[in-house]
Amino acid sequence: MSRPDQPVDVAIIGAGPAGLTAAYLLTKAGYSVTVIEKDPHQVGGISRTVEHNGFRFDIGGHRFFSKSKEVVDLWNEILPHDFIDRPRMSRIYYQGRFYSYPLRAFEALRNLGLIRSALCMLSYGQAKLFPIKQVKSFEDWVINQFGRKLYSIFFKTYTEKVWGMPCDEMSADWAAQRIKGLSLGAAVLDGLKRSLGLNKKPNDGMATKTLLEHFRYPRLGPGMMWDAARDAVIAGGNRVLMGHALKQLAMDQVTGRWRVAATNRAGETVTINAAHVISSAPMRELASRIHPVPATLGNALALNYRDFLTVALMIRSEDLFPDNWIYIHDPRVKVGRVQNFRSWSPEMVPDPEIACVGLEYFCFEGDGLWSSSDADLIALATREMEVMGLVSADQVVGGAVVRQEKAYPVYDETYADHVTAMREELAEAYPTLHLVGRNGMHRYNNQDHAMMTAMLTVRNIEAGARIYDIWAVNEDAEYHEAGNEGALTAGERAALESERAVPAPIKRIA
Repeated sequence: MSRPDQPVDVAIIGAGPAGLTAAYLLTKAGYSVTVIEKDPHQVGGISRTVEHNGFRFDIGGHRFFSKSKEVVDLWNEILPHDFIDRPRMSRIYYQGRFYSYPLRAFEALRNLGLIRSALCMLSYGQAKLFPIKQVKSFEDWVINQFGRKLYSIFFKTYTEKVWGMPCDEMSADWAAQRIKGLSLGAAVLDGLKRSLGLNKKPNDGMATKTLLEHFRYPRLGPGMMWDAARDAVIAGGNRVLMGHALKQLAMDQVTGRWRVAATNRAGETVTINAAHVISSAPMRELASRIHPVPATLGNALALNYRDFLTVALMIRSEDLFPDNWIYIHDPRVKVGRVQNFRSWSPEMVPDPEIACVGLEYFCFEGDGLWSSSDADLIALATREMEVMGLVSADQVVGGAVVRQEKAYPVYDETYADHVTAMREELAEAYPTLHLVGRNGMHRYNNQDHAMMTAMLTVRNIEAGARIYDIWAVNEDAEYHEAGNEGALTAGERAALESERAVPAPIKRIA
C-alpha cells in the first residue's frame, strides 16, 4: 500500500543529532520539513537514551562539550534548563592496574616500572631516528609518533578490540584525525621526560594539552536533548515519521524535485515530494536506494561499519568507581569500555543502593557477540566484571542489552577512495542532495561535528548554493576535549587553520 504525501521543502533521512539539528533549524526558519526515522520509538541515533525499569543508559557516552560557540548556543536553546555540571574522569585498565587519563607521570612510572618505562623511551628515540618512511596504516602513524613500545601498550590492543581488524590494515587517517594534539603516548612521554628531568623548557609550547575537567550533561541523558528537538519540530508544524525506513530515493528529471519513499513495519509506503533531501543514512545504505543506481554503488557497498552493543548491569552497591568510563586494555576480556551511569548523572540511576554500569562490546552485525542471546550477554558481562576484579557475580541483580548497528564507520585502507568517488558523483549529479553526520559522510564525527555539518547545510539551503564546504568540518581540528568550551566563533576558527572545525565559505564561482 502506498500513499502520496504533501510536498515539502526538505525531506530528512534519519533523526540523529545531524538530522534533528537540520530539522530544528529549518523549522525555525519557516521551511516545511518531513523527517523519516527507522527506529519506531526513539530519536537521537547513537545519542539516544534507553530506559529499562527506571534505569537510563547512554549509548556510547556523550559529553556535551564543544569549542564551537554556535553548537553550544544551540544546545542551550534546545534544552535551556536541564543541563547539569559533571566532573570528568576516565581511566585505563591495563594488566590489572588503573592509569589516569590523561596519564600522570609518577603513576605511569610506578605502574609500568622503570625497565618498561626506559624501554618506552628507547623505542620512542628509535622511532624518531629511524621513522617509517611510507606511512600507510594506523600502526605506521602511531609508531612514528610514539614508538613501537608505547604503541603496543596503549594503542594496539584497545584499537583492535574496538575495530575488529589489525592496526596495520587501518587507514592512517584515523590516527591523524583522532590522536592529533593529545594522546596517551604524548602524555606518557611528557611524564617520563619530567620525571627524568628532560623537560628543560616547560613553556616551549610542546607540553601536552590538558583535557577538560568538567562537562555539561542533560540530567536524564543525551536523549533528552533530541527528544526536545523532535518536539520543537512537531510543534512548529512539521513531522517526524517514526518507524519508517528509506525504500527509494529518486529525482524527477522534469521538476528537479525528489521522491522519497519510506516504508513502515506494516509494509505501508509513504512518498515524500521534496525540493531538497538531507541524508544522515549510512552511505552504503543510501547508495543502494538511489534511483537510478549511481555508478559508484560498488564504492559505497565496499564501505564497512563496526557495530556495537551495551550490556547494562544493575549491581547491588552504592557505587563502584567514580569514572564516567574505564577503557579496558585487558586481552583476557572482550569488553572494550565500562561506563558508570551514575557518574554521568545521578538521575539516571533511580535506586541509591543499586549501581548501574554499561559494558560496551564492539562487534559486527551477525557475528557471535551480536547474535548471542541477551541472557548469554548478561552472563558474559558478569563474568568479565568479576575477572577484572570490579564486582563479584552475586552482586549483579539485573541486566539489559541494547544493540546499535553501524555505530562506527570503518577507516580501512580503501575507505577514503570509496568515499571520495561517491561524494563527487552525488555532488555533481544531485546538487540538492546533502550528506551530513557520521554515517552520512562516513566520517567519525563527534556529536558537535555532526551538528555543525547540519548547521552549515541549512545555511547552504537558505542561500540556494553550496557556500560552505561541510567536508571541511572536523578536518585538521585539534582534540575536541582540550581547551575552552564555545571559545571560538565560526569566523575565528576559520582564520585558524590548525584548529579549524567550522570552515569558511568556499569561493563562489560566477
